[in-house]
Amino acid sequence: VQLQASGGGLVQAGDSLTLSCTTSRRTSSNYLMGWFRQAPGKEREFVAAMSGSGTYYADSVEGRFTISRDNAKNTMYLQMNSLGPEDTAVYYCAAGLGYIRNYARPDTYDYWGRGTQVTVSS
Repeated sequence: VQLQASGGGLVQAGDSLTLSCTTSRRTSSNYLMGWFRQAPGKEREFVAAMSGSGTYYADSVEGRFTISRDNAKNTMYLQMNSLGPEDTAVYYCAAGLGYIRNYARPDTYDYWGRGTQVTVSS
């Protein structure tokens, strides 16, 4: 499975942005789909994930970000609201058949997109 993330850009604090992740083929509900981000000098961190049984969010984005998918378009989305400078990072989408309870671990995922830059100015 190949993934392509898009939708990043430069926004101001308080703005909203929606990222998209298109897969090369349809992924079943067995797949764990996720978003991670990596800021300069920091490790890649979990943002959000979804499986056939639910959605999961990092505490730092809970209530502000929403993960969703459109199976007809082979696309996953990350709606980001109330963005702040702390959200500045390269955002990556990922997919895999790993253990769902390990949704926050990067090594749970088998496939990764190239990332899209999100920059939030204060």
